[in-house]
Amino acid sequence: MRRSDREITDKKQIEKFVAEEQILRIAFYDDGDIYLVPVNYGYTYENEKYSFYFHGAKAGRKYELSKLRPEVGFEIDGKYQLLKNEMACGFSASFQSVIGTGTLQLVEDAEEKKIGLNAVMKQTTQKAEWSYNEELFHAVAVFRLDVHKLSCKAK
Repeated sequence: MRRSDREITDKKQIEKFVAEEQILRIAFYDDGDIYLVPVNYGYTYENEKYSFYFHGAKAGRKYELSKLRPEVGFEIDGKYQLLKNEMACGFSASFQSVIGTGTLQLVEDAEEKKIGLNAVMKQTTQKAEWSYNEELFHAVAVFRLDVHKLSCKAK
């Protein structure tokens, strides 16, 4: 990280930020194109490793790329506040962000699929346990992003 004075290394502070936000952006490489998609997410944090979960259709570009090129980049940002100034070039912003890389997996195991969907729902609603319509449960794709590298910074 170029600006080490802005780096956050405190694991509790990073997890607090991840727990408060709602949108994770996934960046896929697609034969010369970058495909960036925002998703609602949930996560687990075990043995100092993050796994992010999100869901989607069992069809489409995101689904196909997750199988074809599962190595992805990701980003979460938040806490944005404009810092005004009298001069245009003096404007700035405060923020916090997490960026990293990881590998996507389609979750096939029913128990882990429920864990992933519950994580997504907890992130959005704060309620951790849900029941699911059987037909819809089997129709939805659940993705797990296993994080390899993660960094956090704030201004």
